Amino acid sequence: MSINALFLLVATVSVEGFTSHVVKRAFEVSSFSSGRSLSAPTTLFGEASEQEDGTPKKSRFGGNQRAPTVQEISVMDDMITKLMEAKPYELPNAVSKAIRVISSPRFFIRIAERSDMTQDPIEKEKLSALANNIVTTMDAVVSTAQEKLDDRAKNVEEVVKAAAEPDSGEFLVPLSADRIAAMKARLEKINPADLDEGFLTTIDTWMNKAHEDGLDGMVGILQKVLQMYAGGAIKRARLELQASVGAAVTGEGQAKANEMVAKQEASDPKPEATFMDKLLGMDTDIWDKEIRSILSNGNSGVTVSSLTGEIQRTMEAVILGLENGSMVQRVQAEYLKELLTRVENVKV
Repeated sequence: MSINALFLLVATVSVEGFTSHVVKRAFEVSSFSSGRSLSAPTTLFGEASEQEDGTPKKSRFGGNQRAPTVQEISVMDDMITKLMEAKPYELPNAVSKAIRVISSPRFFIRIAERSDMTQDPIEKEKLSALANNIVTTMDAVVSTAQEKLDDRAKNVEEVVKAAAEPDSGEFLVPLSADRIAAMKARLEKINPADLDEGFLTTIDTWMNKAHEDGLDGMVGILQKVLQMYAGGAIKRARLELQASVGAAVTGEGQAKANEMVAKQEASDPKPEATFMDKLLGMDTDIWDKEIRSILSNGNSGVTVSSLTGEIQRTMEAVILGLENGSMVQRVQAEYLKELLTRVENVKV
């Protein structure tokens, strides 16, 4: 696949228009509401080829191609309850943060289910008003978000372009170590504040389009972008958490706490924490080799138990602090779950 093909993919996705994409998703009939249960496609790791009926699987995160889990219904209920009590001026910010969940047909179906289940006329009225207010708010949010999404699309495009061979402009899959390094270097140049829901939404949309067009190689490249994003975001969050804890314990200012944490980590770092940071910064394709190597080294100080404990502590401290139901949370959670599985399944 060439860079010209990439530009065609971007143009095709962009021409659909973000506004129509979000609003249509709120009302169109989907298999999510049909009660049909399909296996969930893997997004960050591996490639999903076909569903039970032979049709291509989508790349949507916890998407609309299967029945909702109990946990997902719980997330929607929690969000619905909070939005019902929110002030009108709070809705735009709340909707923009969780646009992927709120814009799905299943979210509106859940509002209707909640309305059917309650006998309280006041709650019924609140639920009805909420559905109408969300639609109105989405229009406003989408109109202001389009410019931001255009910027995010440019960022994604630049990272993906770095995967192309410099001489030919072709995308050769599997990617070489040089191309992976080039992608990572380009991603690290992006302001972390711009690696948000819009950035991930863009990647998800491109993955859906690539699936539909049979561009499995491009799906794999976009998965690499998600993996690099998740590793970098989690590593930053771990450092920020250490600094925050240091500030709270010492009673010093944040700058002083950052300095103290840096000195402590440099002088006496835990081997499992150091190794996990290393894993977060490397290509996931070599995880198994690196994990097997350090666990088989009796002098490393790293064991299966200590490493899984470090991963689980990170999941509890980092993932639970993210916006519930957001793509940022889902991508980082899937990344850590995969890492935990790799560690637990490694054969030394």
